[in-house]
Amino acid sequence: MVEIGSLLANTQAMAAPEELLNLSLNAKAVLPEGFVLLALIGTLLVDLAGEETAAKWSPPLCYVGLGTALIILAYQWNGPAESSFLGAFVADNFSIAFRGVIALSTLFSLLISWRYAKQSGSPIGEYAAILLAATLGAMLLCGSTDLISVFISLETLSVASYLLSGYLKRDARSSEAALKYLLVGSAAAAVFLYGASLLYGLSGSTSLESIGISIQNSPTPLAALALVFILATVAFKIAAVPFHQWTPDVYEGSPTPVVAFLSVGSKAAGFALAVRLLVGCFSAFDIQWKLLFTVLAVLSMTLGNVVALAQTSMKRMLAYSSIGQAGFVMIGLVCGTEEGYAAMILYMAAYLFMNLGAFACIILFTLRTGSDRIIDYAGLYQKDPLITLGLSLCLLSLGGIPPMLGFFGKIYLFFAGWADGQYLLVIIGLITSVVSIYYYISVIKMMVVKEPKEASELVMAYPLIKWDAMGMPTLRFALLTCVLATAIGGVLSNPLFKLANSAVAGTPLLQQALAIASEQSAIG
Repeated sequence: MVEIGSLLANTQAMAAPEELLNLSLNAKAVLPEGFVLLALIGTLLVDLAGEETAAKWSPPLCYVGLGTALIILAYQWNGPAESSFLGAFVADNFSIAFRGVIALSTLFSLLISWRYAKQSGSPIGEYAAILLAATLGAMLLCGSTDLISVFISLETLSVASYLLSGYLKRDARSSEAALKYLLVGSAAAAVFLYGASLLYGLSGSTSLESIGISIQNSPTPLAALALVFILATVAFKIAAVPFHQWTPDVYEGSPTPVVAFLSVGSKAAGFALAVRLLVGCFSAFDIQWKLLFTVLAVLSMTLGNVVALAQTSMKRMLAYSSIGQAGFVMIGLVCGTEEGYAAMILYMAAYLFMNLGAFACIILFTLRTGSDRIIDYAGLYQKDPLITLGLSLCLLSLGGIPPMLGFFGKIYLFFAGWADGQYLLVIIGLITSVVSIYYYISVIKMMVVKEPKEASELVMAYPLIKWDAMGMPTLRFALLTCVLATAIGGVLSNPLFKLANSAVAGTPLLQQALAIASEQSAIG
């Protein structure tokens, strides 16, 4: 019997490393990121064969990698939450939803990029590889549950974003944008590291779950200081006021397709990071961080939409608009309810289509005129009805005009805020939404109402529209898809909201936070 027991013990000891290996890898949880990584490696390899080869093979490689990642994410939906990398990454419904938004934003950004990169003389293979690297970092950031994995993912996204911002080497504005982004982003990374070091010192662990338990058991002033540093990093990533200074300059100087990705993909990763860190680690300071985010939301909605009124550049106007949009999304985060989290997810999905549709129209206009000034859009309906209609629908959706998708996204956010008693945020949101409608409709009026004789010189000299050039069919496909989703998405908003609810229901972290909040309210 002793020999049999010894044999069983040896067998278990031999099996333990295999179990540890399965726990450490669990490739199924990060399979979508694996295909993005394969596409990244593939684009680098074909880029070595020359520019013509890269221009031919980079697009299909990107499509296959991102398309496969989206299919796998859909397959993982409503499955059990799975950990990977020794618990440093989790694939739950919340991370799947945000990873899907990021992968879709990259796919559409690439579709509208090829012609722009070709016309600007930029290497297509390198551009695609860097954008995929940013996507990889953003997707990993959505599911990171460890300070080390959070920082690595955050820096992968950030460094790739710096490179993309300065990709137009012959454009002085692009270089300036990259330098500003690098300096401010490096400062934000240093602030995050300092906050992370405080959290590690308080808990003795880098796991977000362990840190949350430690802070819950003994909240200290040092933990509150760490919260301030972490919150500053999150606010920088989502471009919330007063951490927004980099946004207008970077948006104006960066290549337009890069701005399209940063406005959706990077912002989605920032909100996913906010939920992981604030809900997972700082439940003991729930009242404090929600108060701080309330202030950030009010400032972002107010300043973003008011300053956008005075802009003369389309990209700067959309930069300040994105700051205001971040304020709207923060309403759902401040609520901390199931409806609030679901509305936040739904609005990010809606923002994906309406914002990328607007940028697709801006890229088309820039390719044909070389201008970014709002005044140069005067009379555009005479020469290019497609851009006029597409841009008008996307701007109306961003302003929250029914029956567009953006209207239902805002309504769900405002309903969640009102139900949770966030009356100040909802009232400020309604007022600033009206302000935003003014500058959105001003652009539409510029395009549509002008008499033929009042059209801008660039519109009068508008070139003949050709859709058979390299990169133009994909640009048209992305534009039509985004505009169609924006226009009819409002009708389908109820199924989308059910999907967002299932994302919250299938996320243990959020369910645990909701259960704690319910117990506290019952005790109170």
